[in-house]
Amino acid sequence: MSAPNSLLIVGCGDVGSRLGQRMADAGWRVLGMRRNVAALPAGIEPVAGDLHADPCPADWPRQPLGYLVYCVAATQHDEAGYRAAYVDGLRRTLGWLALYGQRPRRILFASSSGVYGQQEGEWIDEDSPAEAQSYSALIMREAERVALDSGLPATAVRLTGLYGPGRQWLLSQVRAGYRVSETPPLYGNRIHVDDAAGLLATLLQADAAGTPLADLYLGVDDEPAALHEVVAWLRERLGVSHWSDEQRVRRAGSKRCSNARARALGWAPQYPSYREGYAAMLQDA
Repeated sequence: MSAPNSLLIVGCGDVGSRLGQRMADAGWRVLGMRRNVAALPAGIEPVAGDLHADPCPADWPRQPLGYLVYCVAATQHDEAGYRAAYVDGLRRTLGWLALYGQRPRRILFASSSGVYGQQEGEWIDEDSPAEAQSYSALIMREAERVALDSGLPATAVRLTGLYGPGRQWLLSQVRAGYRVSETPPLYGNRIHVDDAAGLLATLLQADAAGTPLADLYLGVDDEPAALHEVVAWLRERLGVSHWSDEQRVRRAGSKRCSNARARALGWAPQYPSYREGYAAMLQDA
C-alpha cells in the first residue's frame, strides 16, 4: 500500500531540493534524505542518512511511500565512488524499502546522458544505442538496470549537462579565455537545474494522474548547440576579448539529444536554450 501524494527524495541536493519544493507547493508530503539535513529547504521533511552505511537510517519513514526519487551525486569521482553512489546506494535504498514493506507506485532514477557514446553530432533519442564505454557510463547503465529490474515500476531519466545558479564552470572558463574547436563542431546538451526539477515533477504528477510512463526519458532543453557558439555568445555578453592558449577543450562525445518524448507528456523547459538560461544567471549575478 502507498500514500499516492507522498514522496521521498534520496540524495536531496540541488535538483532534489528544487523538485521537493515544487511538489510541496503542489500539496505533496515530501521527505528529503541527505547527510546534512540542515541544508534542506523549508517544506521538506528531513531524513538524515548515509548511502555508504549499511544500517537503515534511524529517520527512515515507516509509513507507506507513494514515490521515490533517487537523485544522488557522486562525491568521489572515480570508479569506486560512482559504484558506491549509484549502484550500491540504490541497492541499499531498495533494501530499506523492503525492510518496511514499502512499495512506491514508481521509482524515478536520475541518470545521465553520458551513457551515450555518439561522437558525430548525431541526433539521438531514448531508442538510440547507449554504448559509451567509460567507467561512469558503464556504472550508470548498471544502476539503471538495478532500478528497472527492482520489481517496482521504475523510470530512468537521463539528464544532460546541468547548469544554473552556483554552477559557474563554463562562465569561469569563458572569462579565462576558453577556446573550443569550431570544425568539426562539438555539440553539447544541457538542461537548467530548474527544468531538470520540473521534468521530474511532470513525471511524478503524470504518473499520479494515471498517465502511463515509459521506462526512459531524456532531460534536455530544446536546442542542443555547438560549444563554440555557446562560448562566442557568452564572450560577447561578458565582454571577454582575450584568448588563452592553455584553456582548450579536447574533442570528446558530440551528440544532439531530443526531448520529444518528455514534451509529449506536456513538459516544456522554462529555459528552452542556453541563451535564456545563461541570461538569467548573468542577470542574477
